[in-house]
Amino acid sequence: MKGHIRERSSGHWAIVIDVRDPSTDKRRRKWHSFKGTKRQAQVECARLISGLQNGTCVDPSRMTVAGYFGHWLDYRRPHVSPRSLECYRELAANILPWIGTIIISKLRPAEIAGMYAHALETGRRDRSGGLSPRTVYHMHVLLKSALAQAVKWEMLGRNPADAVKPPKVERRPMRVLDAEGAIALIEAARPRALFVPILLSVLCGLRRGEVAALRWHDVDFDLGRLSVVASIEQTNEGIRLKPPKSGRSRPVALPALAIEELRRHRLKQAEDLLRLGIRQSDEMHVCLQPNHQPWAPRTLSGAFVRFIKASGLPRVRLHDLRHSHATHLLAANVHPKIVQERLGHANIGITMDIYSHVMPGMQDEAASRLDAVLRSALAKRRNTKG
Repeated sequence: MKGHIRERSSGHWAIVIDVRDPSTDKRRRKWHSFKGTKRQAQVECARLISGLQNGTCVDPSRMTVAGYFGHWLDYRRPHVSPRSLECYRELAANILPWIGTIIISKLRPAEIAGMYAHALETGRRDRSGGLSPRTVYHMHVLLKSALAQAVKWEMLGRNPADAVKPPKVERRPMRVLDAEGAIALIEAARPRALFVPILLSVLCGLRRGEVAALRWHDVDFDLGRLSVVASIEQTNEGIRLKPPKSGRSRPVALPALAIEELRRHRLKQAEDLLRLGIRQSDEMHVCLQPNHQPWAPRTLSGAFVRFIKASGLPRVRLHDLRHSHATHLLAANVHPKIVQERLGHANIGITMDIYSHVMPGMQDEAASRLDAVLRSALAKRRNTKG
């Protein structure tokens, strides 16, 4: 097997490899585009020849969408969390039954659009029931990202997903508890192991993984704050500790009510553990299940759902308590920047976008305050002239 390079333009090369077809014993040429220096093109040519000879290099002209996705998911593995990779695989399982057998270089926008239409109507080919517009939208995002990498790798000249419009996704209405509803929920949970997780969600806005990961050494009663230094992520393979979603730890000031309840909870937890012959330490988790084991995120959510159904309280998700916390702060005219810092959003734009429903009331208040200031200045000016 031989190969050589040809310069097409400055920095752009054609790698030409002579390949023998074993079925016909005839030779044919494979062309690959490459961008870089001449030396880099020569190295890539040698790599392709070696890969074709030992079977580790897949011919792009014969690679199917399913085959490409396998390579792309392996490529993405080091760059995303295990849970994100798991979500990618779940979405790919909805995509590949439709277009997986198509040669990637022959994939056309019409085939992608047809897949979306069929997925909305009938779901996967191997499963009955249509998929939701939100799921199909996420399929589009994943496919577009995967094919964009194929363009960068010069396996495709253009991204066929760019020419396809995904289904419109209606924003889900946010469920928020008012102050009375939040207190009713907290009091209903008081005798249960869910009491402190609910308290931390409502009063501090923690995510469920952050609640599950919180340890006593992260709580500073003297300063009246806790530090979110880790989160627990759960996948089908198990659980793991990871940094918070923003990538860095954050301090969260504790309301006096939270400090009082956490002090009582720590004392009760110590007494319960002592009866089992276990001494409480700062390394222990703040929130424990009835069996005194730390919560896993999915277990925590499942217990919350069962509690809500049994209590007869308004149907909300555990994550909605975090939304309620943010809404209470914004309604109390707390600056959105402070809300962003408490929630751990990467930037204030995320906070403003998620909680835009609270902004009209804040704008009315701002307009009223501005009106009062200007009217006061106007009155003072008239009095001075008079």
